[in-house]
Amino acid sequence: MTSKNNGLSAALVSNLQDVLSKRKGGSDGSAEEEMDESRPIVLVTNGDGIDSIGLVSLVEALVKEGLYNVHVCAPQTDKSVSSHSMTPGETIAASSADIKGATAFEVSGTTVDCISLGLSGALFAWSKPILVISGINQGSSCGHQMFYSGGVAGAREALISGVPSLSISLNWKKDESKESDFKDAVGVCLPLITATIRDIEKGVFPKDCSLNIEIPTSPSSNKGFKVTKQSMWRQSPSWQAVSANRHPGAGNFMSNQQSLGAQLAQLGRDASAAGAARRFTTQKKSIVEIESVGVAAKTDSRVKKYFRLEILSPDYVNMQFVAKEQEHTDEDLDIKALEDGFVSVTPLSLLPKMDSETQAAASEWISKALNADQ
Repeated sequence: MTSKNNGLSAALVSNLQDVLSKRKGGSDGSAEEEMDESRPIVLVTNGDGIDSIGLVSLVEALVKEGLYNVHVCAPQTDKSVSSHSMTPGETIAASSADIKGATAFEVSGTTVDCISLGLSGALFAWSKPILVISGINQGSSCGHQMFYSGGVAGAREALISGVPSLSISLNWKKDESKESDFKDAVGVCLPLITATIRDIEKGVFPKDCSLNIEIPTSPSSNKGFKVTKQSMWRQSPSWQAVSANRHPGAGNFMSNQQSLGAQLAQLGRDASAAGAARRFTTQKKSIVEIESVGVAAKTDSRVKKYFRLEILSPDYVNMQFVAKEQEHTDEDLDIKALEDGFVSVTPLSLLPKMDSETQAAASEWISKALNADQ
């Protein structure tokens, strides 16, 4: 480009060229970090929201490694128990977010929306990352909690789309865990992330499965990694009744609005009747009496109650398995390993139950990967 006949100074043209050369992406003009195309692309999401310390700590560590092009597509707000829900038929917004060294977007949808959008080619210029990581999520996703977890669902959506994935969670406990535990958790899982990407590039990472990594409450004092199976444990839901007056205006507001509407309607009918009476009197018609009769306002006789769902944290839950037969027969269940202080690594499949061959292949890879990094 030259400044000849364009009315712009050479310095201004040079600045514009510099800015344009750094801008990538679609026609909407969204700016992306410059990409080194020799580096593999890693896409990060989570269930807790883009501002969560777990995601930020992980992304910062991946960027610091200097080995990957790190992209983030995460929910704008907490979607940790959104399961595998999506937002069809509605417009969702993807807004650029500031995470140093990464190209990041926050999305007004679920975690699965984020991964589906991120892998669609509509948001990012590339078509497929080498790996999707969901985490680090706050709170365990062991056992049946996986079915509720938005974080695990994000990794599952990647697997459905043919992209290898990891979901990572920290077994956060109230009054015991602290924010610095997330940085320790990053240090624990980073070697396994490195091994995963290395073996994906070599073509030896197990196919048709995702890995769910559960980090114990005290990451820095963990007892090591353990290949586990999904248990049938879940945290106990607790539904609490909430009175109408504690629910901000829920009952009274609607009742008042309905009452006000009925009163306005009545006033309108009265005014119409009075106007009609005046017109008929002016026209000297023989009218004995005009009576305004208001229609009685309908009242809502339905019973309405309010409830709030609380998920009890592991501090207050009696750690028991739903299936009694699991209690004494299997030491390799995810929740047991986690509570014993191990880092639980569970292969997950899209099948209702992972076949023994896939389970064995995944377990063998995990053992080799961990031993290779020791």
